[in-house]
Amino acid sequence: MVSSPAPTEPLQNAAVSPALQNVTPKNWLDGFENPYFQAGFGLMGVGVVLGGLRKFAAVGDVFLRRRLLVKVEINNKDSAYPWILGWMAQQSLINQRGSSSLISRSHTLSVQTTVNQHDNGSSSVFFNLIAGTGMHWFKYRDVWMQVVRERDTKSMNVMTGKPWETVTFTTLSRDRDIFPQLLAEARDLAMQDQEGKLVIQTPRGFEWSPFGLPRRKRPLHSVVLDDGVAAAIESDVNSFLQRRQWYVDRGIPYRRGYLFYGPPGSGKSSYIQALAASLNYNLCLLNLSERGLGDDKLTFLLSKVPERSFVLIEDVDSAFNKRVQTGEDGYQSSVTFSGLLNALDGVASGEERIIFLTTNYIERLDPALIRPGRVDFTQYMGDATPNQGQKLFERFYGTAPSEIQSGQDLHDMLEEEMKKEKRISMAALQGLFIRNDNPHDALVACRQMFDTKST
Repeated sequence: MVSSPAPTEPLQNAAVSPALQNVTPKNWLDGFENPYFQAGFGLMGVGVVLGGLRKFAAVGDVFLRRRLLVKVEINNKDSAYPWILGWMAQQSLINQRGSSSLISRSHTLSVQTTVNQHDNGSSSVFFNLIAGTGMHWFKYRDVWMQVVRERDTKSMNVMTGKPWETVTFTTLSRDRDIFPQLLAEARDLAMQDQEGKLVIQTPRGFEWSPFGLPRRKRPLHSVVLDDGVAAAIESDVNSFLQRRQWYVDRGIPYRRGYLFYGPPGSGKSSYIQALAASLNYNLCLLNLSERGLGDDKLTFLLSKVPERSFVLIEDVDSAFNKRVQTGEDGYQSSVTFSGLLNALDGVASGEERIIFLTTNYIERLDPALIRPGRVDFTQYMGDATPNQGQKLFERFYGTAPSEIQSGQDLHDMLEEEMKKEKRISMAALQGLFIRNDNPHDALVACRQMFDTKST
């Protein structure tokens, strides 16, 4: 008889090593009582809390800025940018005079230079210190503002060659209504400088920029032309300005060209300047011989003429006489004759503009330049005629030359010289009258000048 094996004991009753009994927890929650585990969990918790607080602070900062602050940014591509700089310069002057509305003292300043060209050829230069790049604080109408002027030298404006600039104003959202007042004041300040004055602009890069300070307007009657000349020009210009829709309805480009020719000192440029001032137009001066002016740039400038502006191209006959060599680059980029023709009356030429051309030698101009469509009105302005001389004399002295006991009337003097085919320019007569305050002395000087020319 085979004896049966002994029954197997349950696994749980098996003997366990004392070492394993010390490692294996009786309950899985007992591991949290480990001091190393508690320290790691605590540090992690602190990190999570700090990260949350940091994120909350960032979100709160953005929220508060959006809710409590308001910003206005102006870049130098906007036409209001020079107004703002001028306004800031004015605030600097106000600060120096101790006014209640002042800009705070800044350690970063920029120099704003303005050149004022006078009628006699002289010029005056003025320097103003304005807020430079960086952060500034100032108070305007009891409202504190932060102004930040930034300049990005790596991002250049292709048209002007200037670096990109921005001015940003920041204040409390409750004071947002102060910005329209500030901008309006800057605009009015800029317009105040131009009110009753003639603004002359010249190309700077691919844009038109003011040249010096606005000039005092010259009265139209101060330029004495021959009988009927001024009236004919004024009538034609006014007729053109009033017939814009007439041009549009007939599909004709709305532009007009004028050519004034004659000897130097006959008043061509002076009359154009006075005419622009009388019509409240600005004057854009364009020199075809300017260094760096090419066909593309000329076409672009003539297509972007500022509103209510005349374009004046003086001495157009001398623009294509020579080229200036610039060393390794060969000849500098210059305007070609075909480029000028296309700019005046080509496919890419602009509209709504009035161009004045002047020359001393009309016979040097190519017929293609002065044909209708490019030049629509041609006027000769010559040396002083008897009537012009008499009118200019009365303009200076308030009396007719015949009323001066000088032995001979100025009208007769000029007629006598004309018979001898001898001329005198209006500029020479004007200079003579400027040098002689007494009308009798002026007539005597005229006689002496005529006698000198005769010998």
